[in-house]
Amino acid sequence: MTSTAPIAAANASGTTRSSPSPFGVYLHVPFCRHRCDYCAFAAWDDRGELMGRYMRALQREVAGVAAAQPVPATSVFVGGGTPSLVDADALVEVIRTITLADDAEVTVEVNPEDASEELFTTYRDGGVNRISFGVQSMVQPVLDALGRRHDPNLVATAVDAARNVGISSINLDVIYGAAGETVEQWTRTLTEVVGLNPDHVSAYALTVEPGTALAADPVRHPDDDDQAAKYLVSEEILTSAAMPWYEISNWSREGHQCRHNQLYWVQGDYFGAGCSAHSHHAGRRWWNLRTPERYMDAVESGRPPEAGDERLDDEQRRIEALQLAVRTSAGVPVDALERAASTGEIDGLVERVGDRFVLTVAGRLLANEVALRLE
Repeated sequence: MTSTAPIAAANASGTTRSSPSPFGVYLHVPFCRHRCDYCAFAAWDDRGELMGRYMRALQREVAGVAAAQPVPATSVFVGGGTPSLVDADALVEVIRTITLADDAEVTVEVNPEDASEELFTTYRDGGVNRISFGVQSMVQPVLDALGRRHDPNLVATAVDAARNVGISSINLDVIYGAAGETVEQWTRTLTEVVGLNPDHVSAYALTVEPGTALAADPVRHPDDDDQAAKYLVSEEILTSAAMPWYEISNWSREGHQCRHNQLYWVQGDYFGAGCSAHSHHAGRRWWNLRTPERYMDAVESGRPPEAGDERLDDEQRRIEALQLAVRTSAGVPVDALERAASTGEIDGLVERVGDRFVLTVAGRLLANEVALRLE
């Protein structure tokens, strides 16, 4: 197989080496026990029999590209789907195919019901140092409204299991805006999450994606004003817990910002392996075949699993860079919003910090409006 992207070199022992610049690897695992009502990702809950074959194809894709263009990875992110569903040893073997830069961040998404010290020991020994738990809510009726099926009481046990084996960074994902969720219930979720002493929290507004069960049920669609109120609660509780924001939906303790996601936000280079996975290198983006069957057939036959690509010109890349940066606490250069600031269009939505404009809390609620005024 061939690719125009750099990737970590194949190395069965999972050795590490220094890297001159950030480079990420994303591994997609498309299997789930149950598809959540809001999920539009490439994930299936009826193809568990393909897991073994899929993991072999995933390792073959990574190793094939790695052998051609070796670059150490500064971050690896295993997402899905539900990565914790597949055999842990098989997943670790794929990770070990990647040569990691010194102090690389290696994240695996885990559902609370899959957690155990045995699982996390295997992950740890395979180089994993960050776990991202799909919590979504600590209130059972809210989980039911989202189409989630885990018991919220499992979350604390899951976090303890990861801590007990020495996983050094813990993220908890939560979602606000489910049908019937009150501000009090959202406050309870955040309070209980903070009580677990995570290093990082991602708090996302529920969005309606075409083709999902949620999209087909307008009665359950979220309300903008309700979500705005809950965002303000999120900012207050998480910042008070010594986790300041660094991107609109992300808060963390110092030194625990997700380096892999930061790579996306600065238009860095990354390689995505697995069905539907996306990659980027030097302004070119491409993505793999969406279904696991077509993906595996391509890899097994020695064909690149690429399904399509796009190239951004210099101006498109410049504007996109600003649109991404404005969502972060780093903000954008003053001249990118100078005209809008001079006319008062963004009064109260940004504040000047040195030579940059950074979104205020109110600005984060209207980030898209601010982004439209970038130049």
